Amino acid sequence: MVIESMQDKVIIAGPCSVETPEQLRATVVPLVAGGIKEIRVGIWKPRTRPGSFEGLGKQALPWVEALGNELEVDFTTEVARPLHVEEALRHNITRFWIGARSTTNPFTVQELAEAMRGLKVSVMIKNPVNPDPALWIGAVERMQAMGIEDIRLIHRGFSNYSDTFYRNSPMWQLPISLKTHFPDLPMLCDPSHICGRRDTLAQVAQMAMDLNFDGLMVETHHQPDAAWSDAVQQLTPEAFFALLKGLRTVREAVESWEAKKILQGLRDAIDACDRELMEALLRRQNLAKEVGLLKKKHGVALFQRERWKQVFASRAEWAEAAGLDAAFVQHMYELIHVHALKTQEAALQSGGPPSSPPGSPKNGVKAQLNGKTKDGDQKDSNPDSSPAEGENPAEE
Repeated sequence: MVIESMQDKVIIAGPCSVETPEQLRATVVPLVAGGIKEIRVGIWKPRTRPGSFEGLGKQALPWVEALGNELEVDFTTEVARPLHVEEALRHNITRFWIGARSTTNPFTVQELAEAMRGLKVSVMIKNPVNPDPALWIGAVERMQAMGIEDIRLIHRGFSNYSDTFYRNSPMWQLPISLKTHFPDLPMLCDPSHICGRRDTLAQVAQMAMDLNFDGLMVETHHQPDAAWSDAVQQLTPEAFFALLKGLRTVREAVESWEAKKILQGLRDAIDACDRELMEALLRRQNLAKEVGLLKKKHGVALFQRERWKQVFASRAEWAEAAGLDAAFVQHMYELIHVHALKTQEAALQSGGPPSSPPGSPKNGVKAQLNGKTKDGDQKDSNPDSSPAEGENPAEE
């Protein structure tokens, strides 16, 4: 049976690709014997470049159907075209997932949604390749509009050229944000595609458990090194169950009265820190306004490149000295500087926006911190960028 601690989680496993009837059986039988009730199989494989193994297609469907009937287990497969849906349904496959490349294209998602209109099917939607939550949300909404009720989300990481550790950067804040947007939809983690290698799977899977994800989807193969696709990230069934056994799960809420009391005290302390942070941000905003007025008086340009470089570098140094993540602090200061520039622009145009009274940072600060312009539009920012020639970050 599945590890006891995983009983409340959705656990999906299976080969990246169906290769032969023998490979399918050798991989799936031990998974089912271990208690896995839903098996993933790659039948159609959308690849980035031509020449890579793109799956056997409908040739594999009879093998999957026969093994499913024999073992009384559900199979789920990726579909990228309406024809894939039709052919899978002919072989009693009613569980699908929409891959990252498909989620990226609203036209593809719409075509798939229409192909499933009104059907009693289960659909899992992977995040888009790029970190664009709107595409992920839109894919869910398109499925819901077609009457699909059984929808689950899969976090498989995002493309990021600057990340050399992961195949796809997890960017955990994005699936957490989507879970907040769709609180009733299960969120699963696909550590295989986040990691791209088997030696880091446990680390990512544990992070998903610590964040209370609803389950995992993991690629497995009876002989991973001989797999026709994604060989380096697949686990043997035995290694897969060992991974599950090593994971710690968390509760939704604290049950002990004493622990609740301690937790509430810590949360109160965090709230106090946040109030102090709001007050500090307000003081900084008002100082930036004064700088803007002084620049207006003396005809000085808002943006001073050397000053910006000094701020960007020094805050990272301060962060490291304080034991903080320097990249996080630099990202935060990019947002702060964008708002500082808008504050100074307002000062140049009208003598400055009205500031909140001291000690009352709640007035107007939230919208400003969210990067809203006075018309309500969101200011674009790139958290992964650093100041470079030709860019115009905000400046005090």
